[in-house]
Amino acid sequence: MTARIAAIGVSHWHSLYDSAYLRHLRDLDGCELVGVQDPDEAIARHRATELGGAPVFTDYADMLARTRPDFVIALGRHKDMAAIASHLIDAGYPFLMEKPMGLHAGEVERVAAQAAAKGAFVAVPLIQRYSPFYARATRLRDEGRFGTLSHFYFRLNRPSSARYPAWGAGWMLDPAIAGGGCLRNLGNHGLDLFLALVGGPAEVTGAQVSRQGLGAPVDDYASVLLRSASGVIGTVEIGNLFPRQGTDGESKLAGSDGILVERDDVLRWHTRDGASDEAVPLAEPLAKLALRDILDRWRRGAPPLVSVHDLVPVVRLIDRAYALAT
Repeated sequence: MTARIAAIGVSHWHSLYDSAYLRHLRDLDGCELVGVQDPDEAIARHRATELGGAPVFTDYADMLARTRPDFVIALGRHKDMAAIASHLIDAGYPFLMEKPMGLHAGEVERVAAQAAAKGAFVAVPLIQRYSPFYARATRLRDEGRFGTLSHFYFRLNRPSSARYPAWGAGWMLDPAIAGGGCLRNLGNHGLDLFLALVGGPAEVTGAQVSRQGLGAPVDDYASVLLRSASGVIGTVEIGNLFPRQGTDGESKLAGSDGILVERDDVLRWHTRDGASDEAVPLAEPLAKLALRDILDRWRRGAPPLVSVHDLVPVVRLIDRAYALAT
């Protein structure tokens, strides 16, 4: 059966760029894009044209009423996300929504409570959960091969946030609309990995944010220190200062008996006996893997790998980090 899918808030750059969900959607079997929506009609028309044509709407409630999709890809500006999510849950639509799903934890908590009350399918594509690092780290942890976990490190430094205006998402540089900068947008990935691998709850023990690199109103670099209830410490660095296309990134989980490091598509496992390397180039982008998995789980009636309920403790940590850094 073909899944009829509508997209909301396509001024979000992940409609066509970076995660590029709507481009990936065209490659998945059994999916049809039945509408794209954005309050900015010119942006919506641009996205539709790039995708080979789809009905264009400026009002998402009107689009839903006219197209009656089976599933929704909900993007949008950060300040609009919670209201969109609430509408979709009330109307009974299963959907995925980009992080952070709101301007602060209070908004995400209300969405989570509403989703729980309705038994709604609300997926969040935190794509690092589909990474080779997460898969290997989870297996080694479950086999007890790390010994006693000690620390976690994650760095994700992406290209300049100047790319957002070029991609029709200039609102990302307005803190009143975006709720912050790189920490609000990208910090979810590292903080979620920490909680998923180490276990919660966790507290923020220190944080710094900087706007110095790009001079924009939102942060372009951030460093967050964490401690889990079990005593594992974490460092999460997030930035928009990589000077070209690509990523300056690294992931690490360490214990008394072993350290796993991922850098430049290579996993290195260190133990007392030495080190072993494995090249792990991606056959497909993580966002495409996540999109396929989310749609597959929805079709099977299974819960999403990462849901709004998993996002709540993450955005609480982001709120706390901003509070400590100011």
